[in-house]
Amino acid sequence: MYNTDMPTRADLPTTAQLIRSTGIAVAAAAVLLVAVILPAEYAIDPTGIGKITGLTEMGEIKQQLADEAAMDAATTGDPEALLVTPAAPAVSEIVEEVAAEPAPANAQPTWTDTVTLTLAPGEAAEVKLVMNAGDTATYAWSVDSGHLNSDLHGDGTRGQSTSYRKGRAETENAGDLTAAFEGSHGWFWRNRSDVSVELTLNARGAYSEVKRVL
Repeated sequence: MYNTDMPTRADLPTTAQLIRSTGIAVAAAAVLLVAVILPAEYAIDPTGIGKITGLTEMGEIKQQLADEAAMDAATTGDPEALLVTPAAPAVSEIVEEVAAEPAPANAQPTWTDTVTLTLAPGEAAEVKLVMNAGDTATYAWSVDSGHLNSDLHGDGTRGQSTSYRKGRAETENAGDLTAAFEGSHGWFWRNRSDVSVELTLNARGAYSEVKRVL
């Protein structure tokens, strides 16, 4: 009934032969991809063969046509022009895109004013910001050694006074100061350590003047 003879087990390929054939096929596909497809389609020629055979020039033409089609689509609003495969971004474009990313959220703030004072043991100082009621200023102060007692308070133009916070044996403090009324608002520090300290105050926000009172 059947004229075709069934192959014997000896005629069938061995596992090693199958693996070798698969490897040869994969290698051939890789060579084809690198030497032919990439140069001809994307003008990518890592081996230089595409330039010799003219395939790279063909790929460059295709990429130029794709760029022109995308540009025409953006200008005319023709959605069919966008069906052309766009070119892969150049390395320079990728670098520019990374450089254009916004700065990280933890980037150092830009301060409007910086005041630096040196206080000997037991010495005091007072610095105020002239503010209107409801104005907010951002501040940060710190010392390079030792520690300070501090009093953040305000004195109004109409005799008002208030204390926003007090600190003992502090080396730094930062935050926002919102004026409770029109007047001078700021810090009184006293060096209660046994060494001289260098105090640095940074400030920015809604105030008209920084002045040292004491």
